[in-house]
Amino acid sequence: MKRLFTSESVTEGHPDKVCDAISDSVLDALLSLDPNSRVACETCAATGFVLVMGEITTNAYVDVEAVARKTIERIGYNDRDLGFDSASCSVMTMIHNQSADIALGVDNSLEVKGGKGDSYDLTGAGDQGMMFGYACSETEELMPLPLTLAHKLTKKLTDVRREGVLKYLRPDGKSQVTVEYIDDKPARVDAVVLSTQHTADVDMEVLRSDIKREVIEKVIPAKYLDKSTKFYINPTGKFVLGGPAADSGLTGRKIINDTYGGSCPHGGGAFSGKDPTKVDRSAAYMARYACKNIVAAGLADRCELQVSYAIGVARPVSMYVNTFGTGKISDERITEIVAKEFDFRPKAIIDKLELRKPVYSQTTNYGHFGRSGFNWERTDKVEDLRKYL
Repeated sequence: MKRLFTSESVTEGHPDKVCDAISDSVLDALLSLDPNSRVACETCAATGFVLVMGEITTNAYVDVEAVARKTIERIGYNDRDLGFDSASCSVMTMIHNQSADIALGVDNSLEVKGGKGDSYDLTGAGDQGMMFGYACSETEELMPLPLTLAHKLTKKLTDVRREGVLKYLRPDGKSQVTVEYIDDKPARVDAVVLSTQHTADVDMEVLRSDIKREVIEKVIPAKYLDKSTKFYINPTGKFVLGGPAADSGLTGRKIINDTYGGSCPHGGGAFSGKDPTKVDRSAAYMARYACKNIVAAGLADRCELQVSYAIGVARPVSMYVNTFGTGKISDERITEIVAKEFDFRPKAIIDKLELRKPVYSQTTNYGHFGRSGFNWERTDKVEDLRKYL
């Protein structure tokens, strides 16, 4: 059976990613001074304007405006001619303390109020909701191939811009990769879409040739490309005006990009700007950790995990595993194993994955999963899981 599946990625200069980066940079700045900071920081941006807003409770002081400007400059918006730059844009802040009602549930979980549990029951979930984790054996990263290739394309696009290989490139850009599957195995790349911001003077045919040579052909393995593969490079032509000057940006609007490219469901909660008491972020990281170890251990070739919470309650309300028929043991049994081997209480997640460290601005671009250097990408539970085979 043949099917096509598509995923997309965006560069650091995409307006939504500019906002994600500012929110995560504010979070990191606060955690570096007060690891117990409670942060729910969101950013929106438009032409010449940035608004940083949200709820923050901390013992630290951070110059939010300075963090925002430094982040914008690092991304590459440092010239008035781009229509948006770190020096001249207006930065407003609208930040207040976390709701006392929410804090009640986080500081004293339902379990503790009932006189039950241990130290890991102290912290309740910061909100209700459901989170998903996923892993598959399609790539060495144990991630879906379409998304992996899309992220590598936008990362390469940024690299050739920063390194001056293609001097006419500007920060904004997007990629999209369509993979043809045969019997659920990736067989070939059917289409590549790549759009990049550029200076006004570049010839479009030169740009298309350069991008195919310096980006696409250096990222996508030749075994996936054939004479039928379609390439759409800046298909509309001119892309001079980009970033927040061309389109407004908002934190949390690229959640499929951030996770699995649509290969599994999404609970709807964004990651960027949230401290780890927010299970939208921490439980999604833990779910990825569990799924990756399950696949790495050989319990399944593909694994999806859903976990859900009630606000103020430490222990998950529900949990289920779906291996899409690839499990070496039943999905019900794997669900039991996950519940036994992985502690999904918020404080346990925070301690296991060391989530009070300022690592979040590193996650903002090119996906939160499938990249080395993050604790939730470790496969240190493999031996513990193999005993169940």
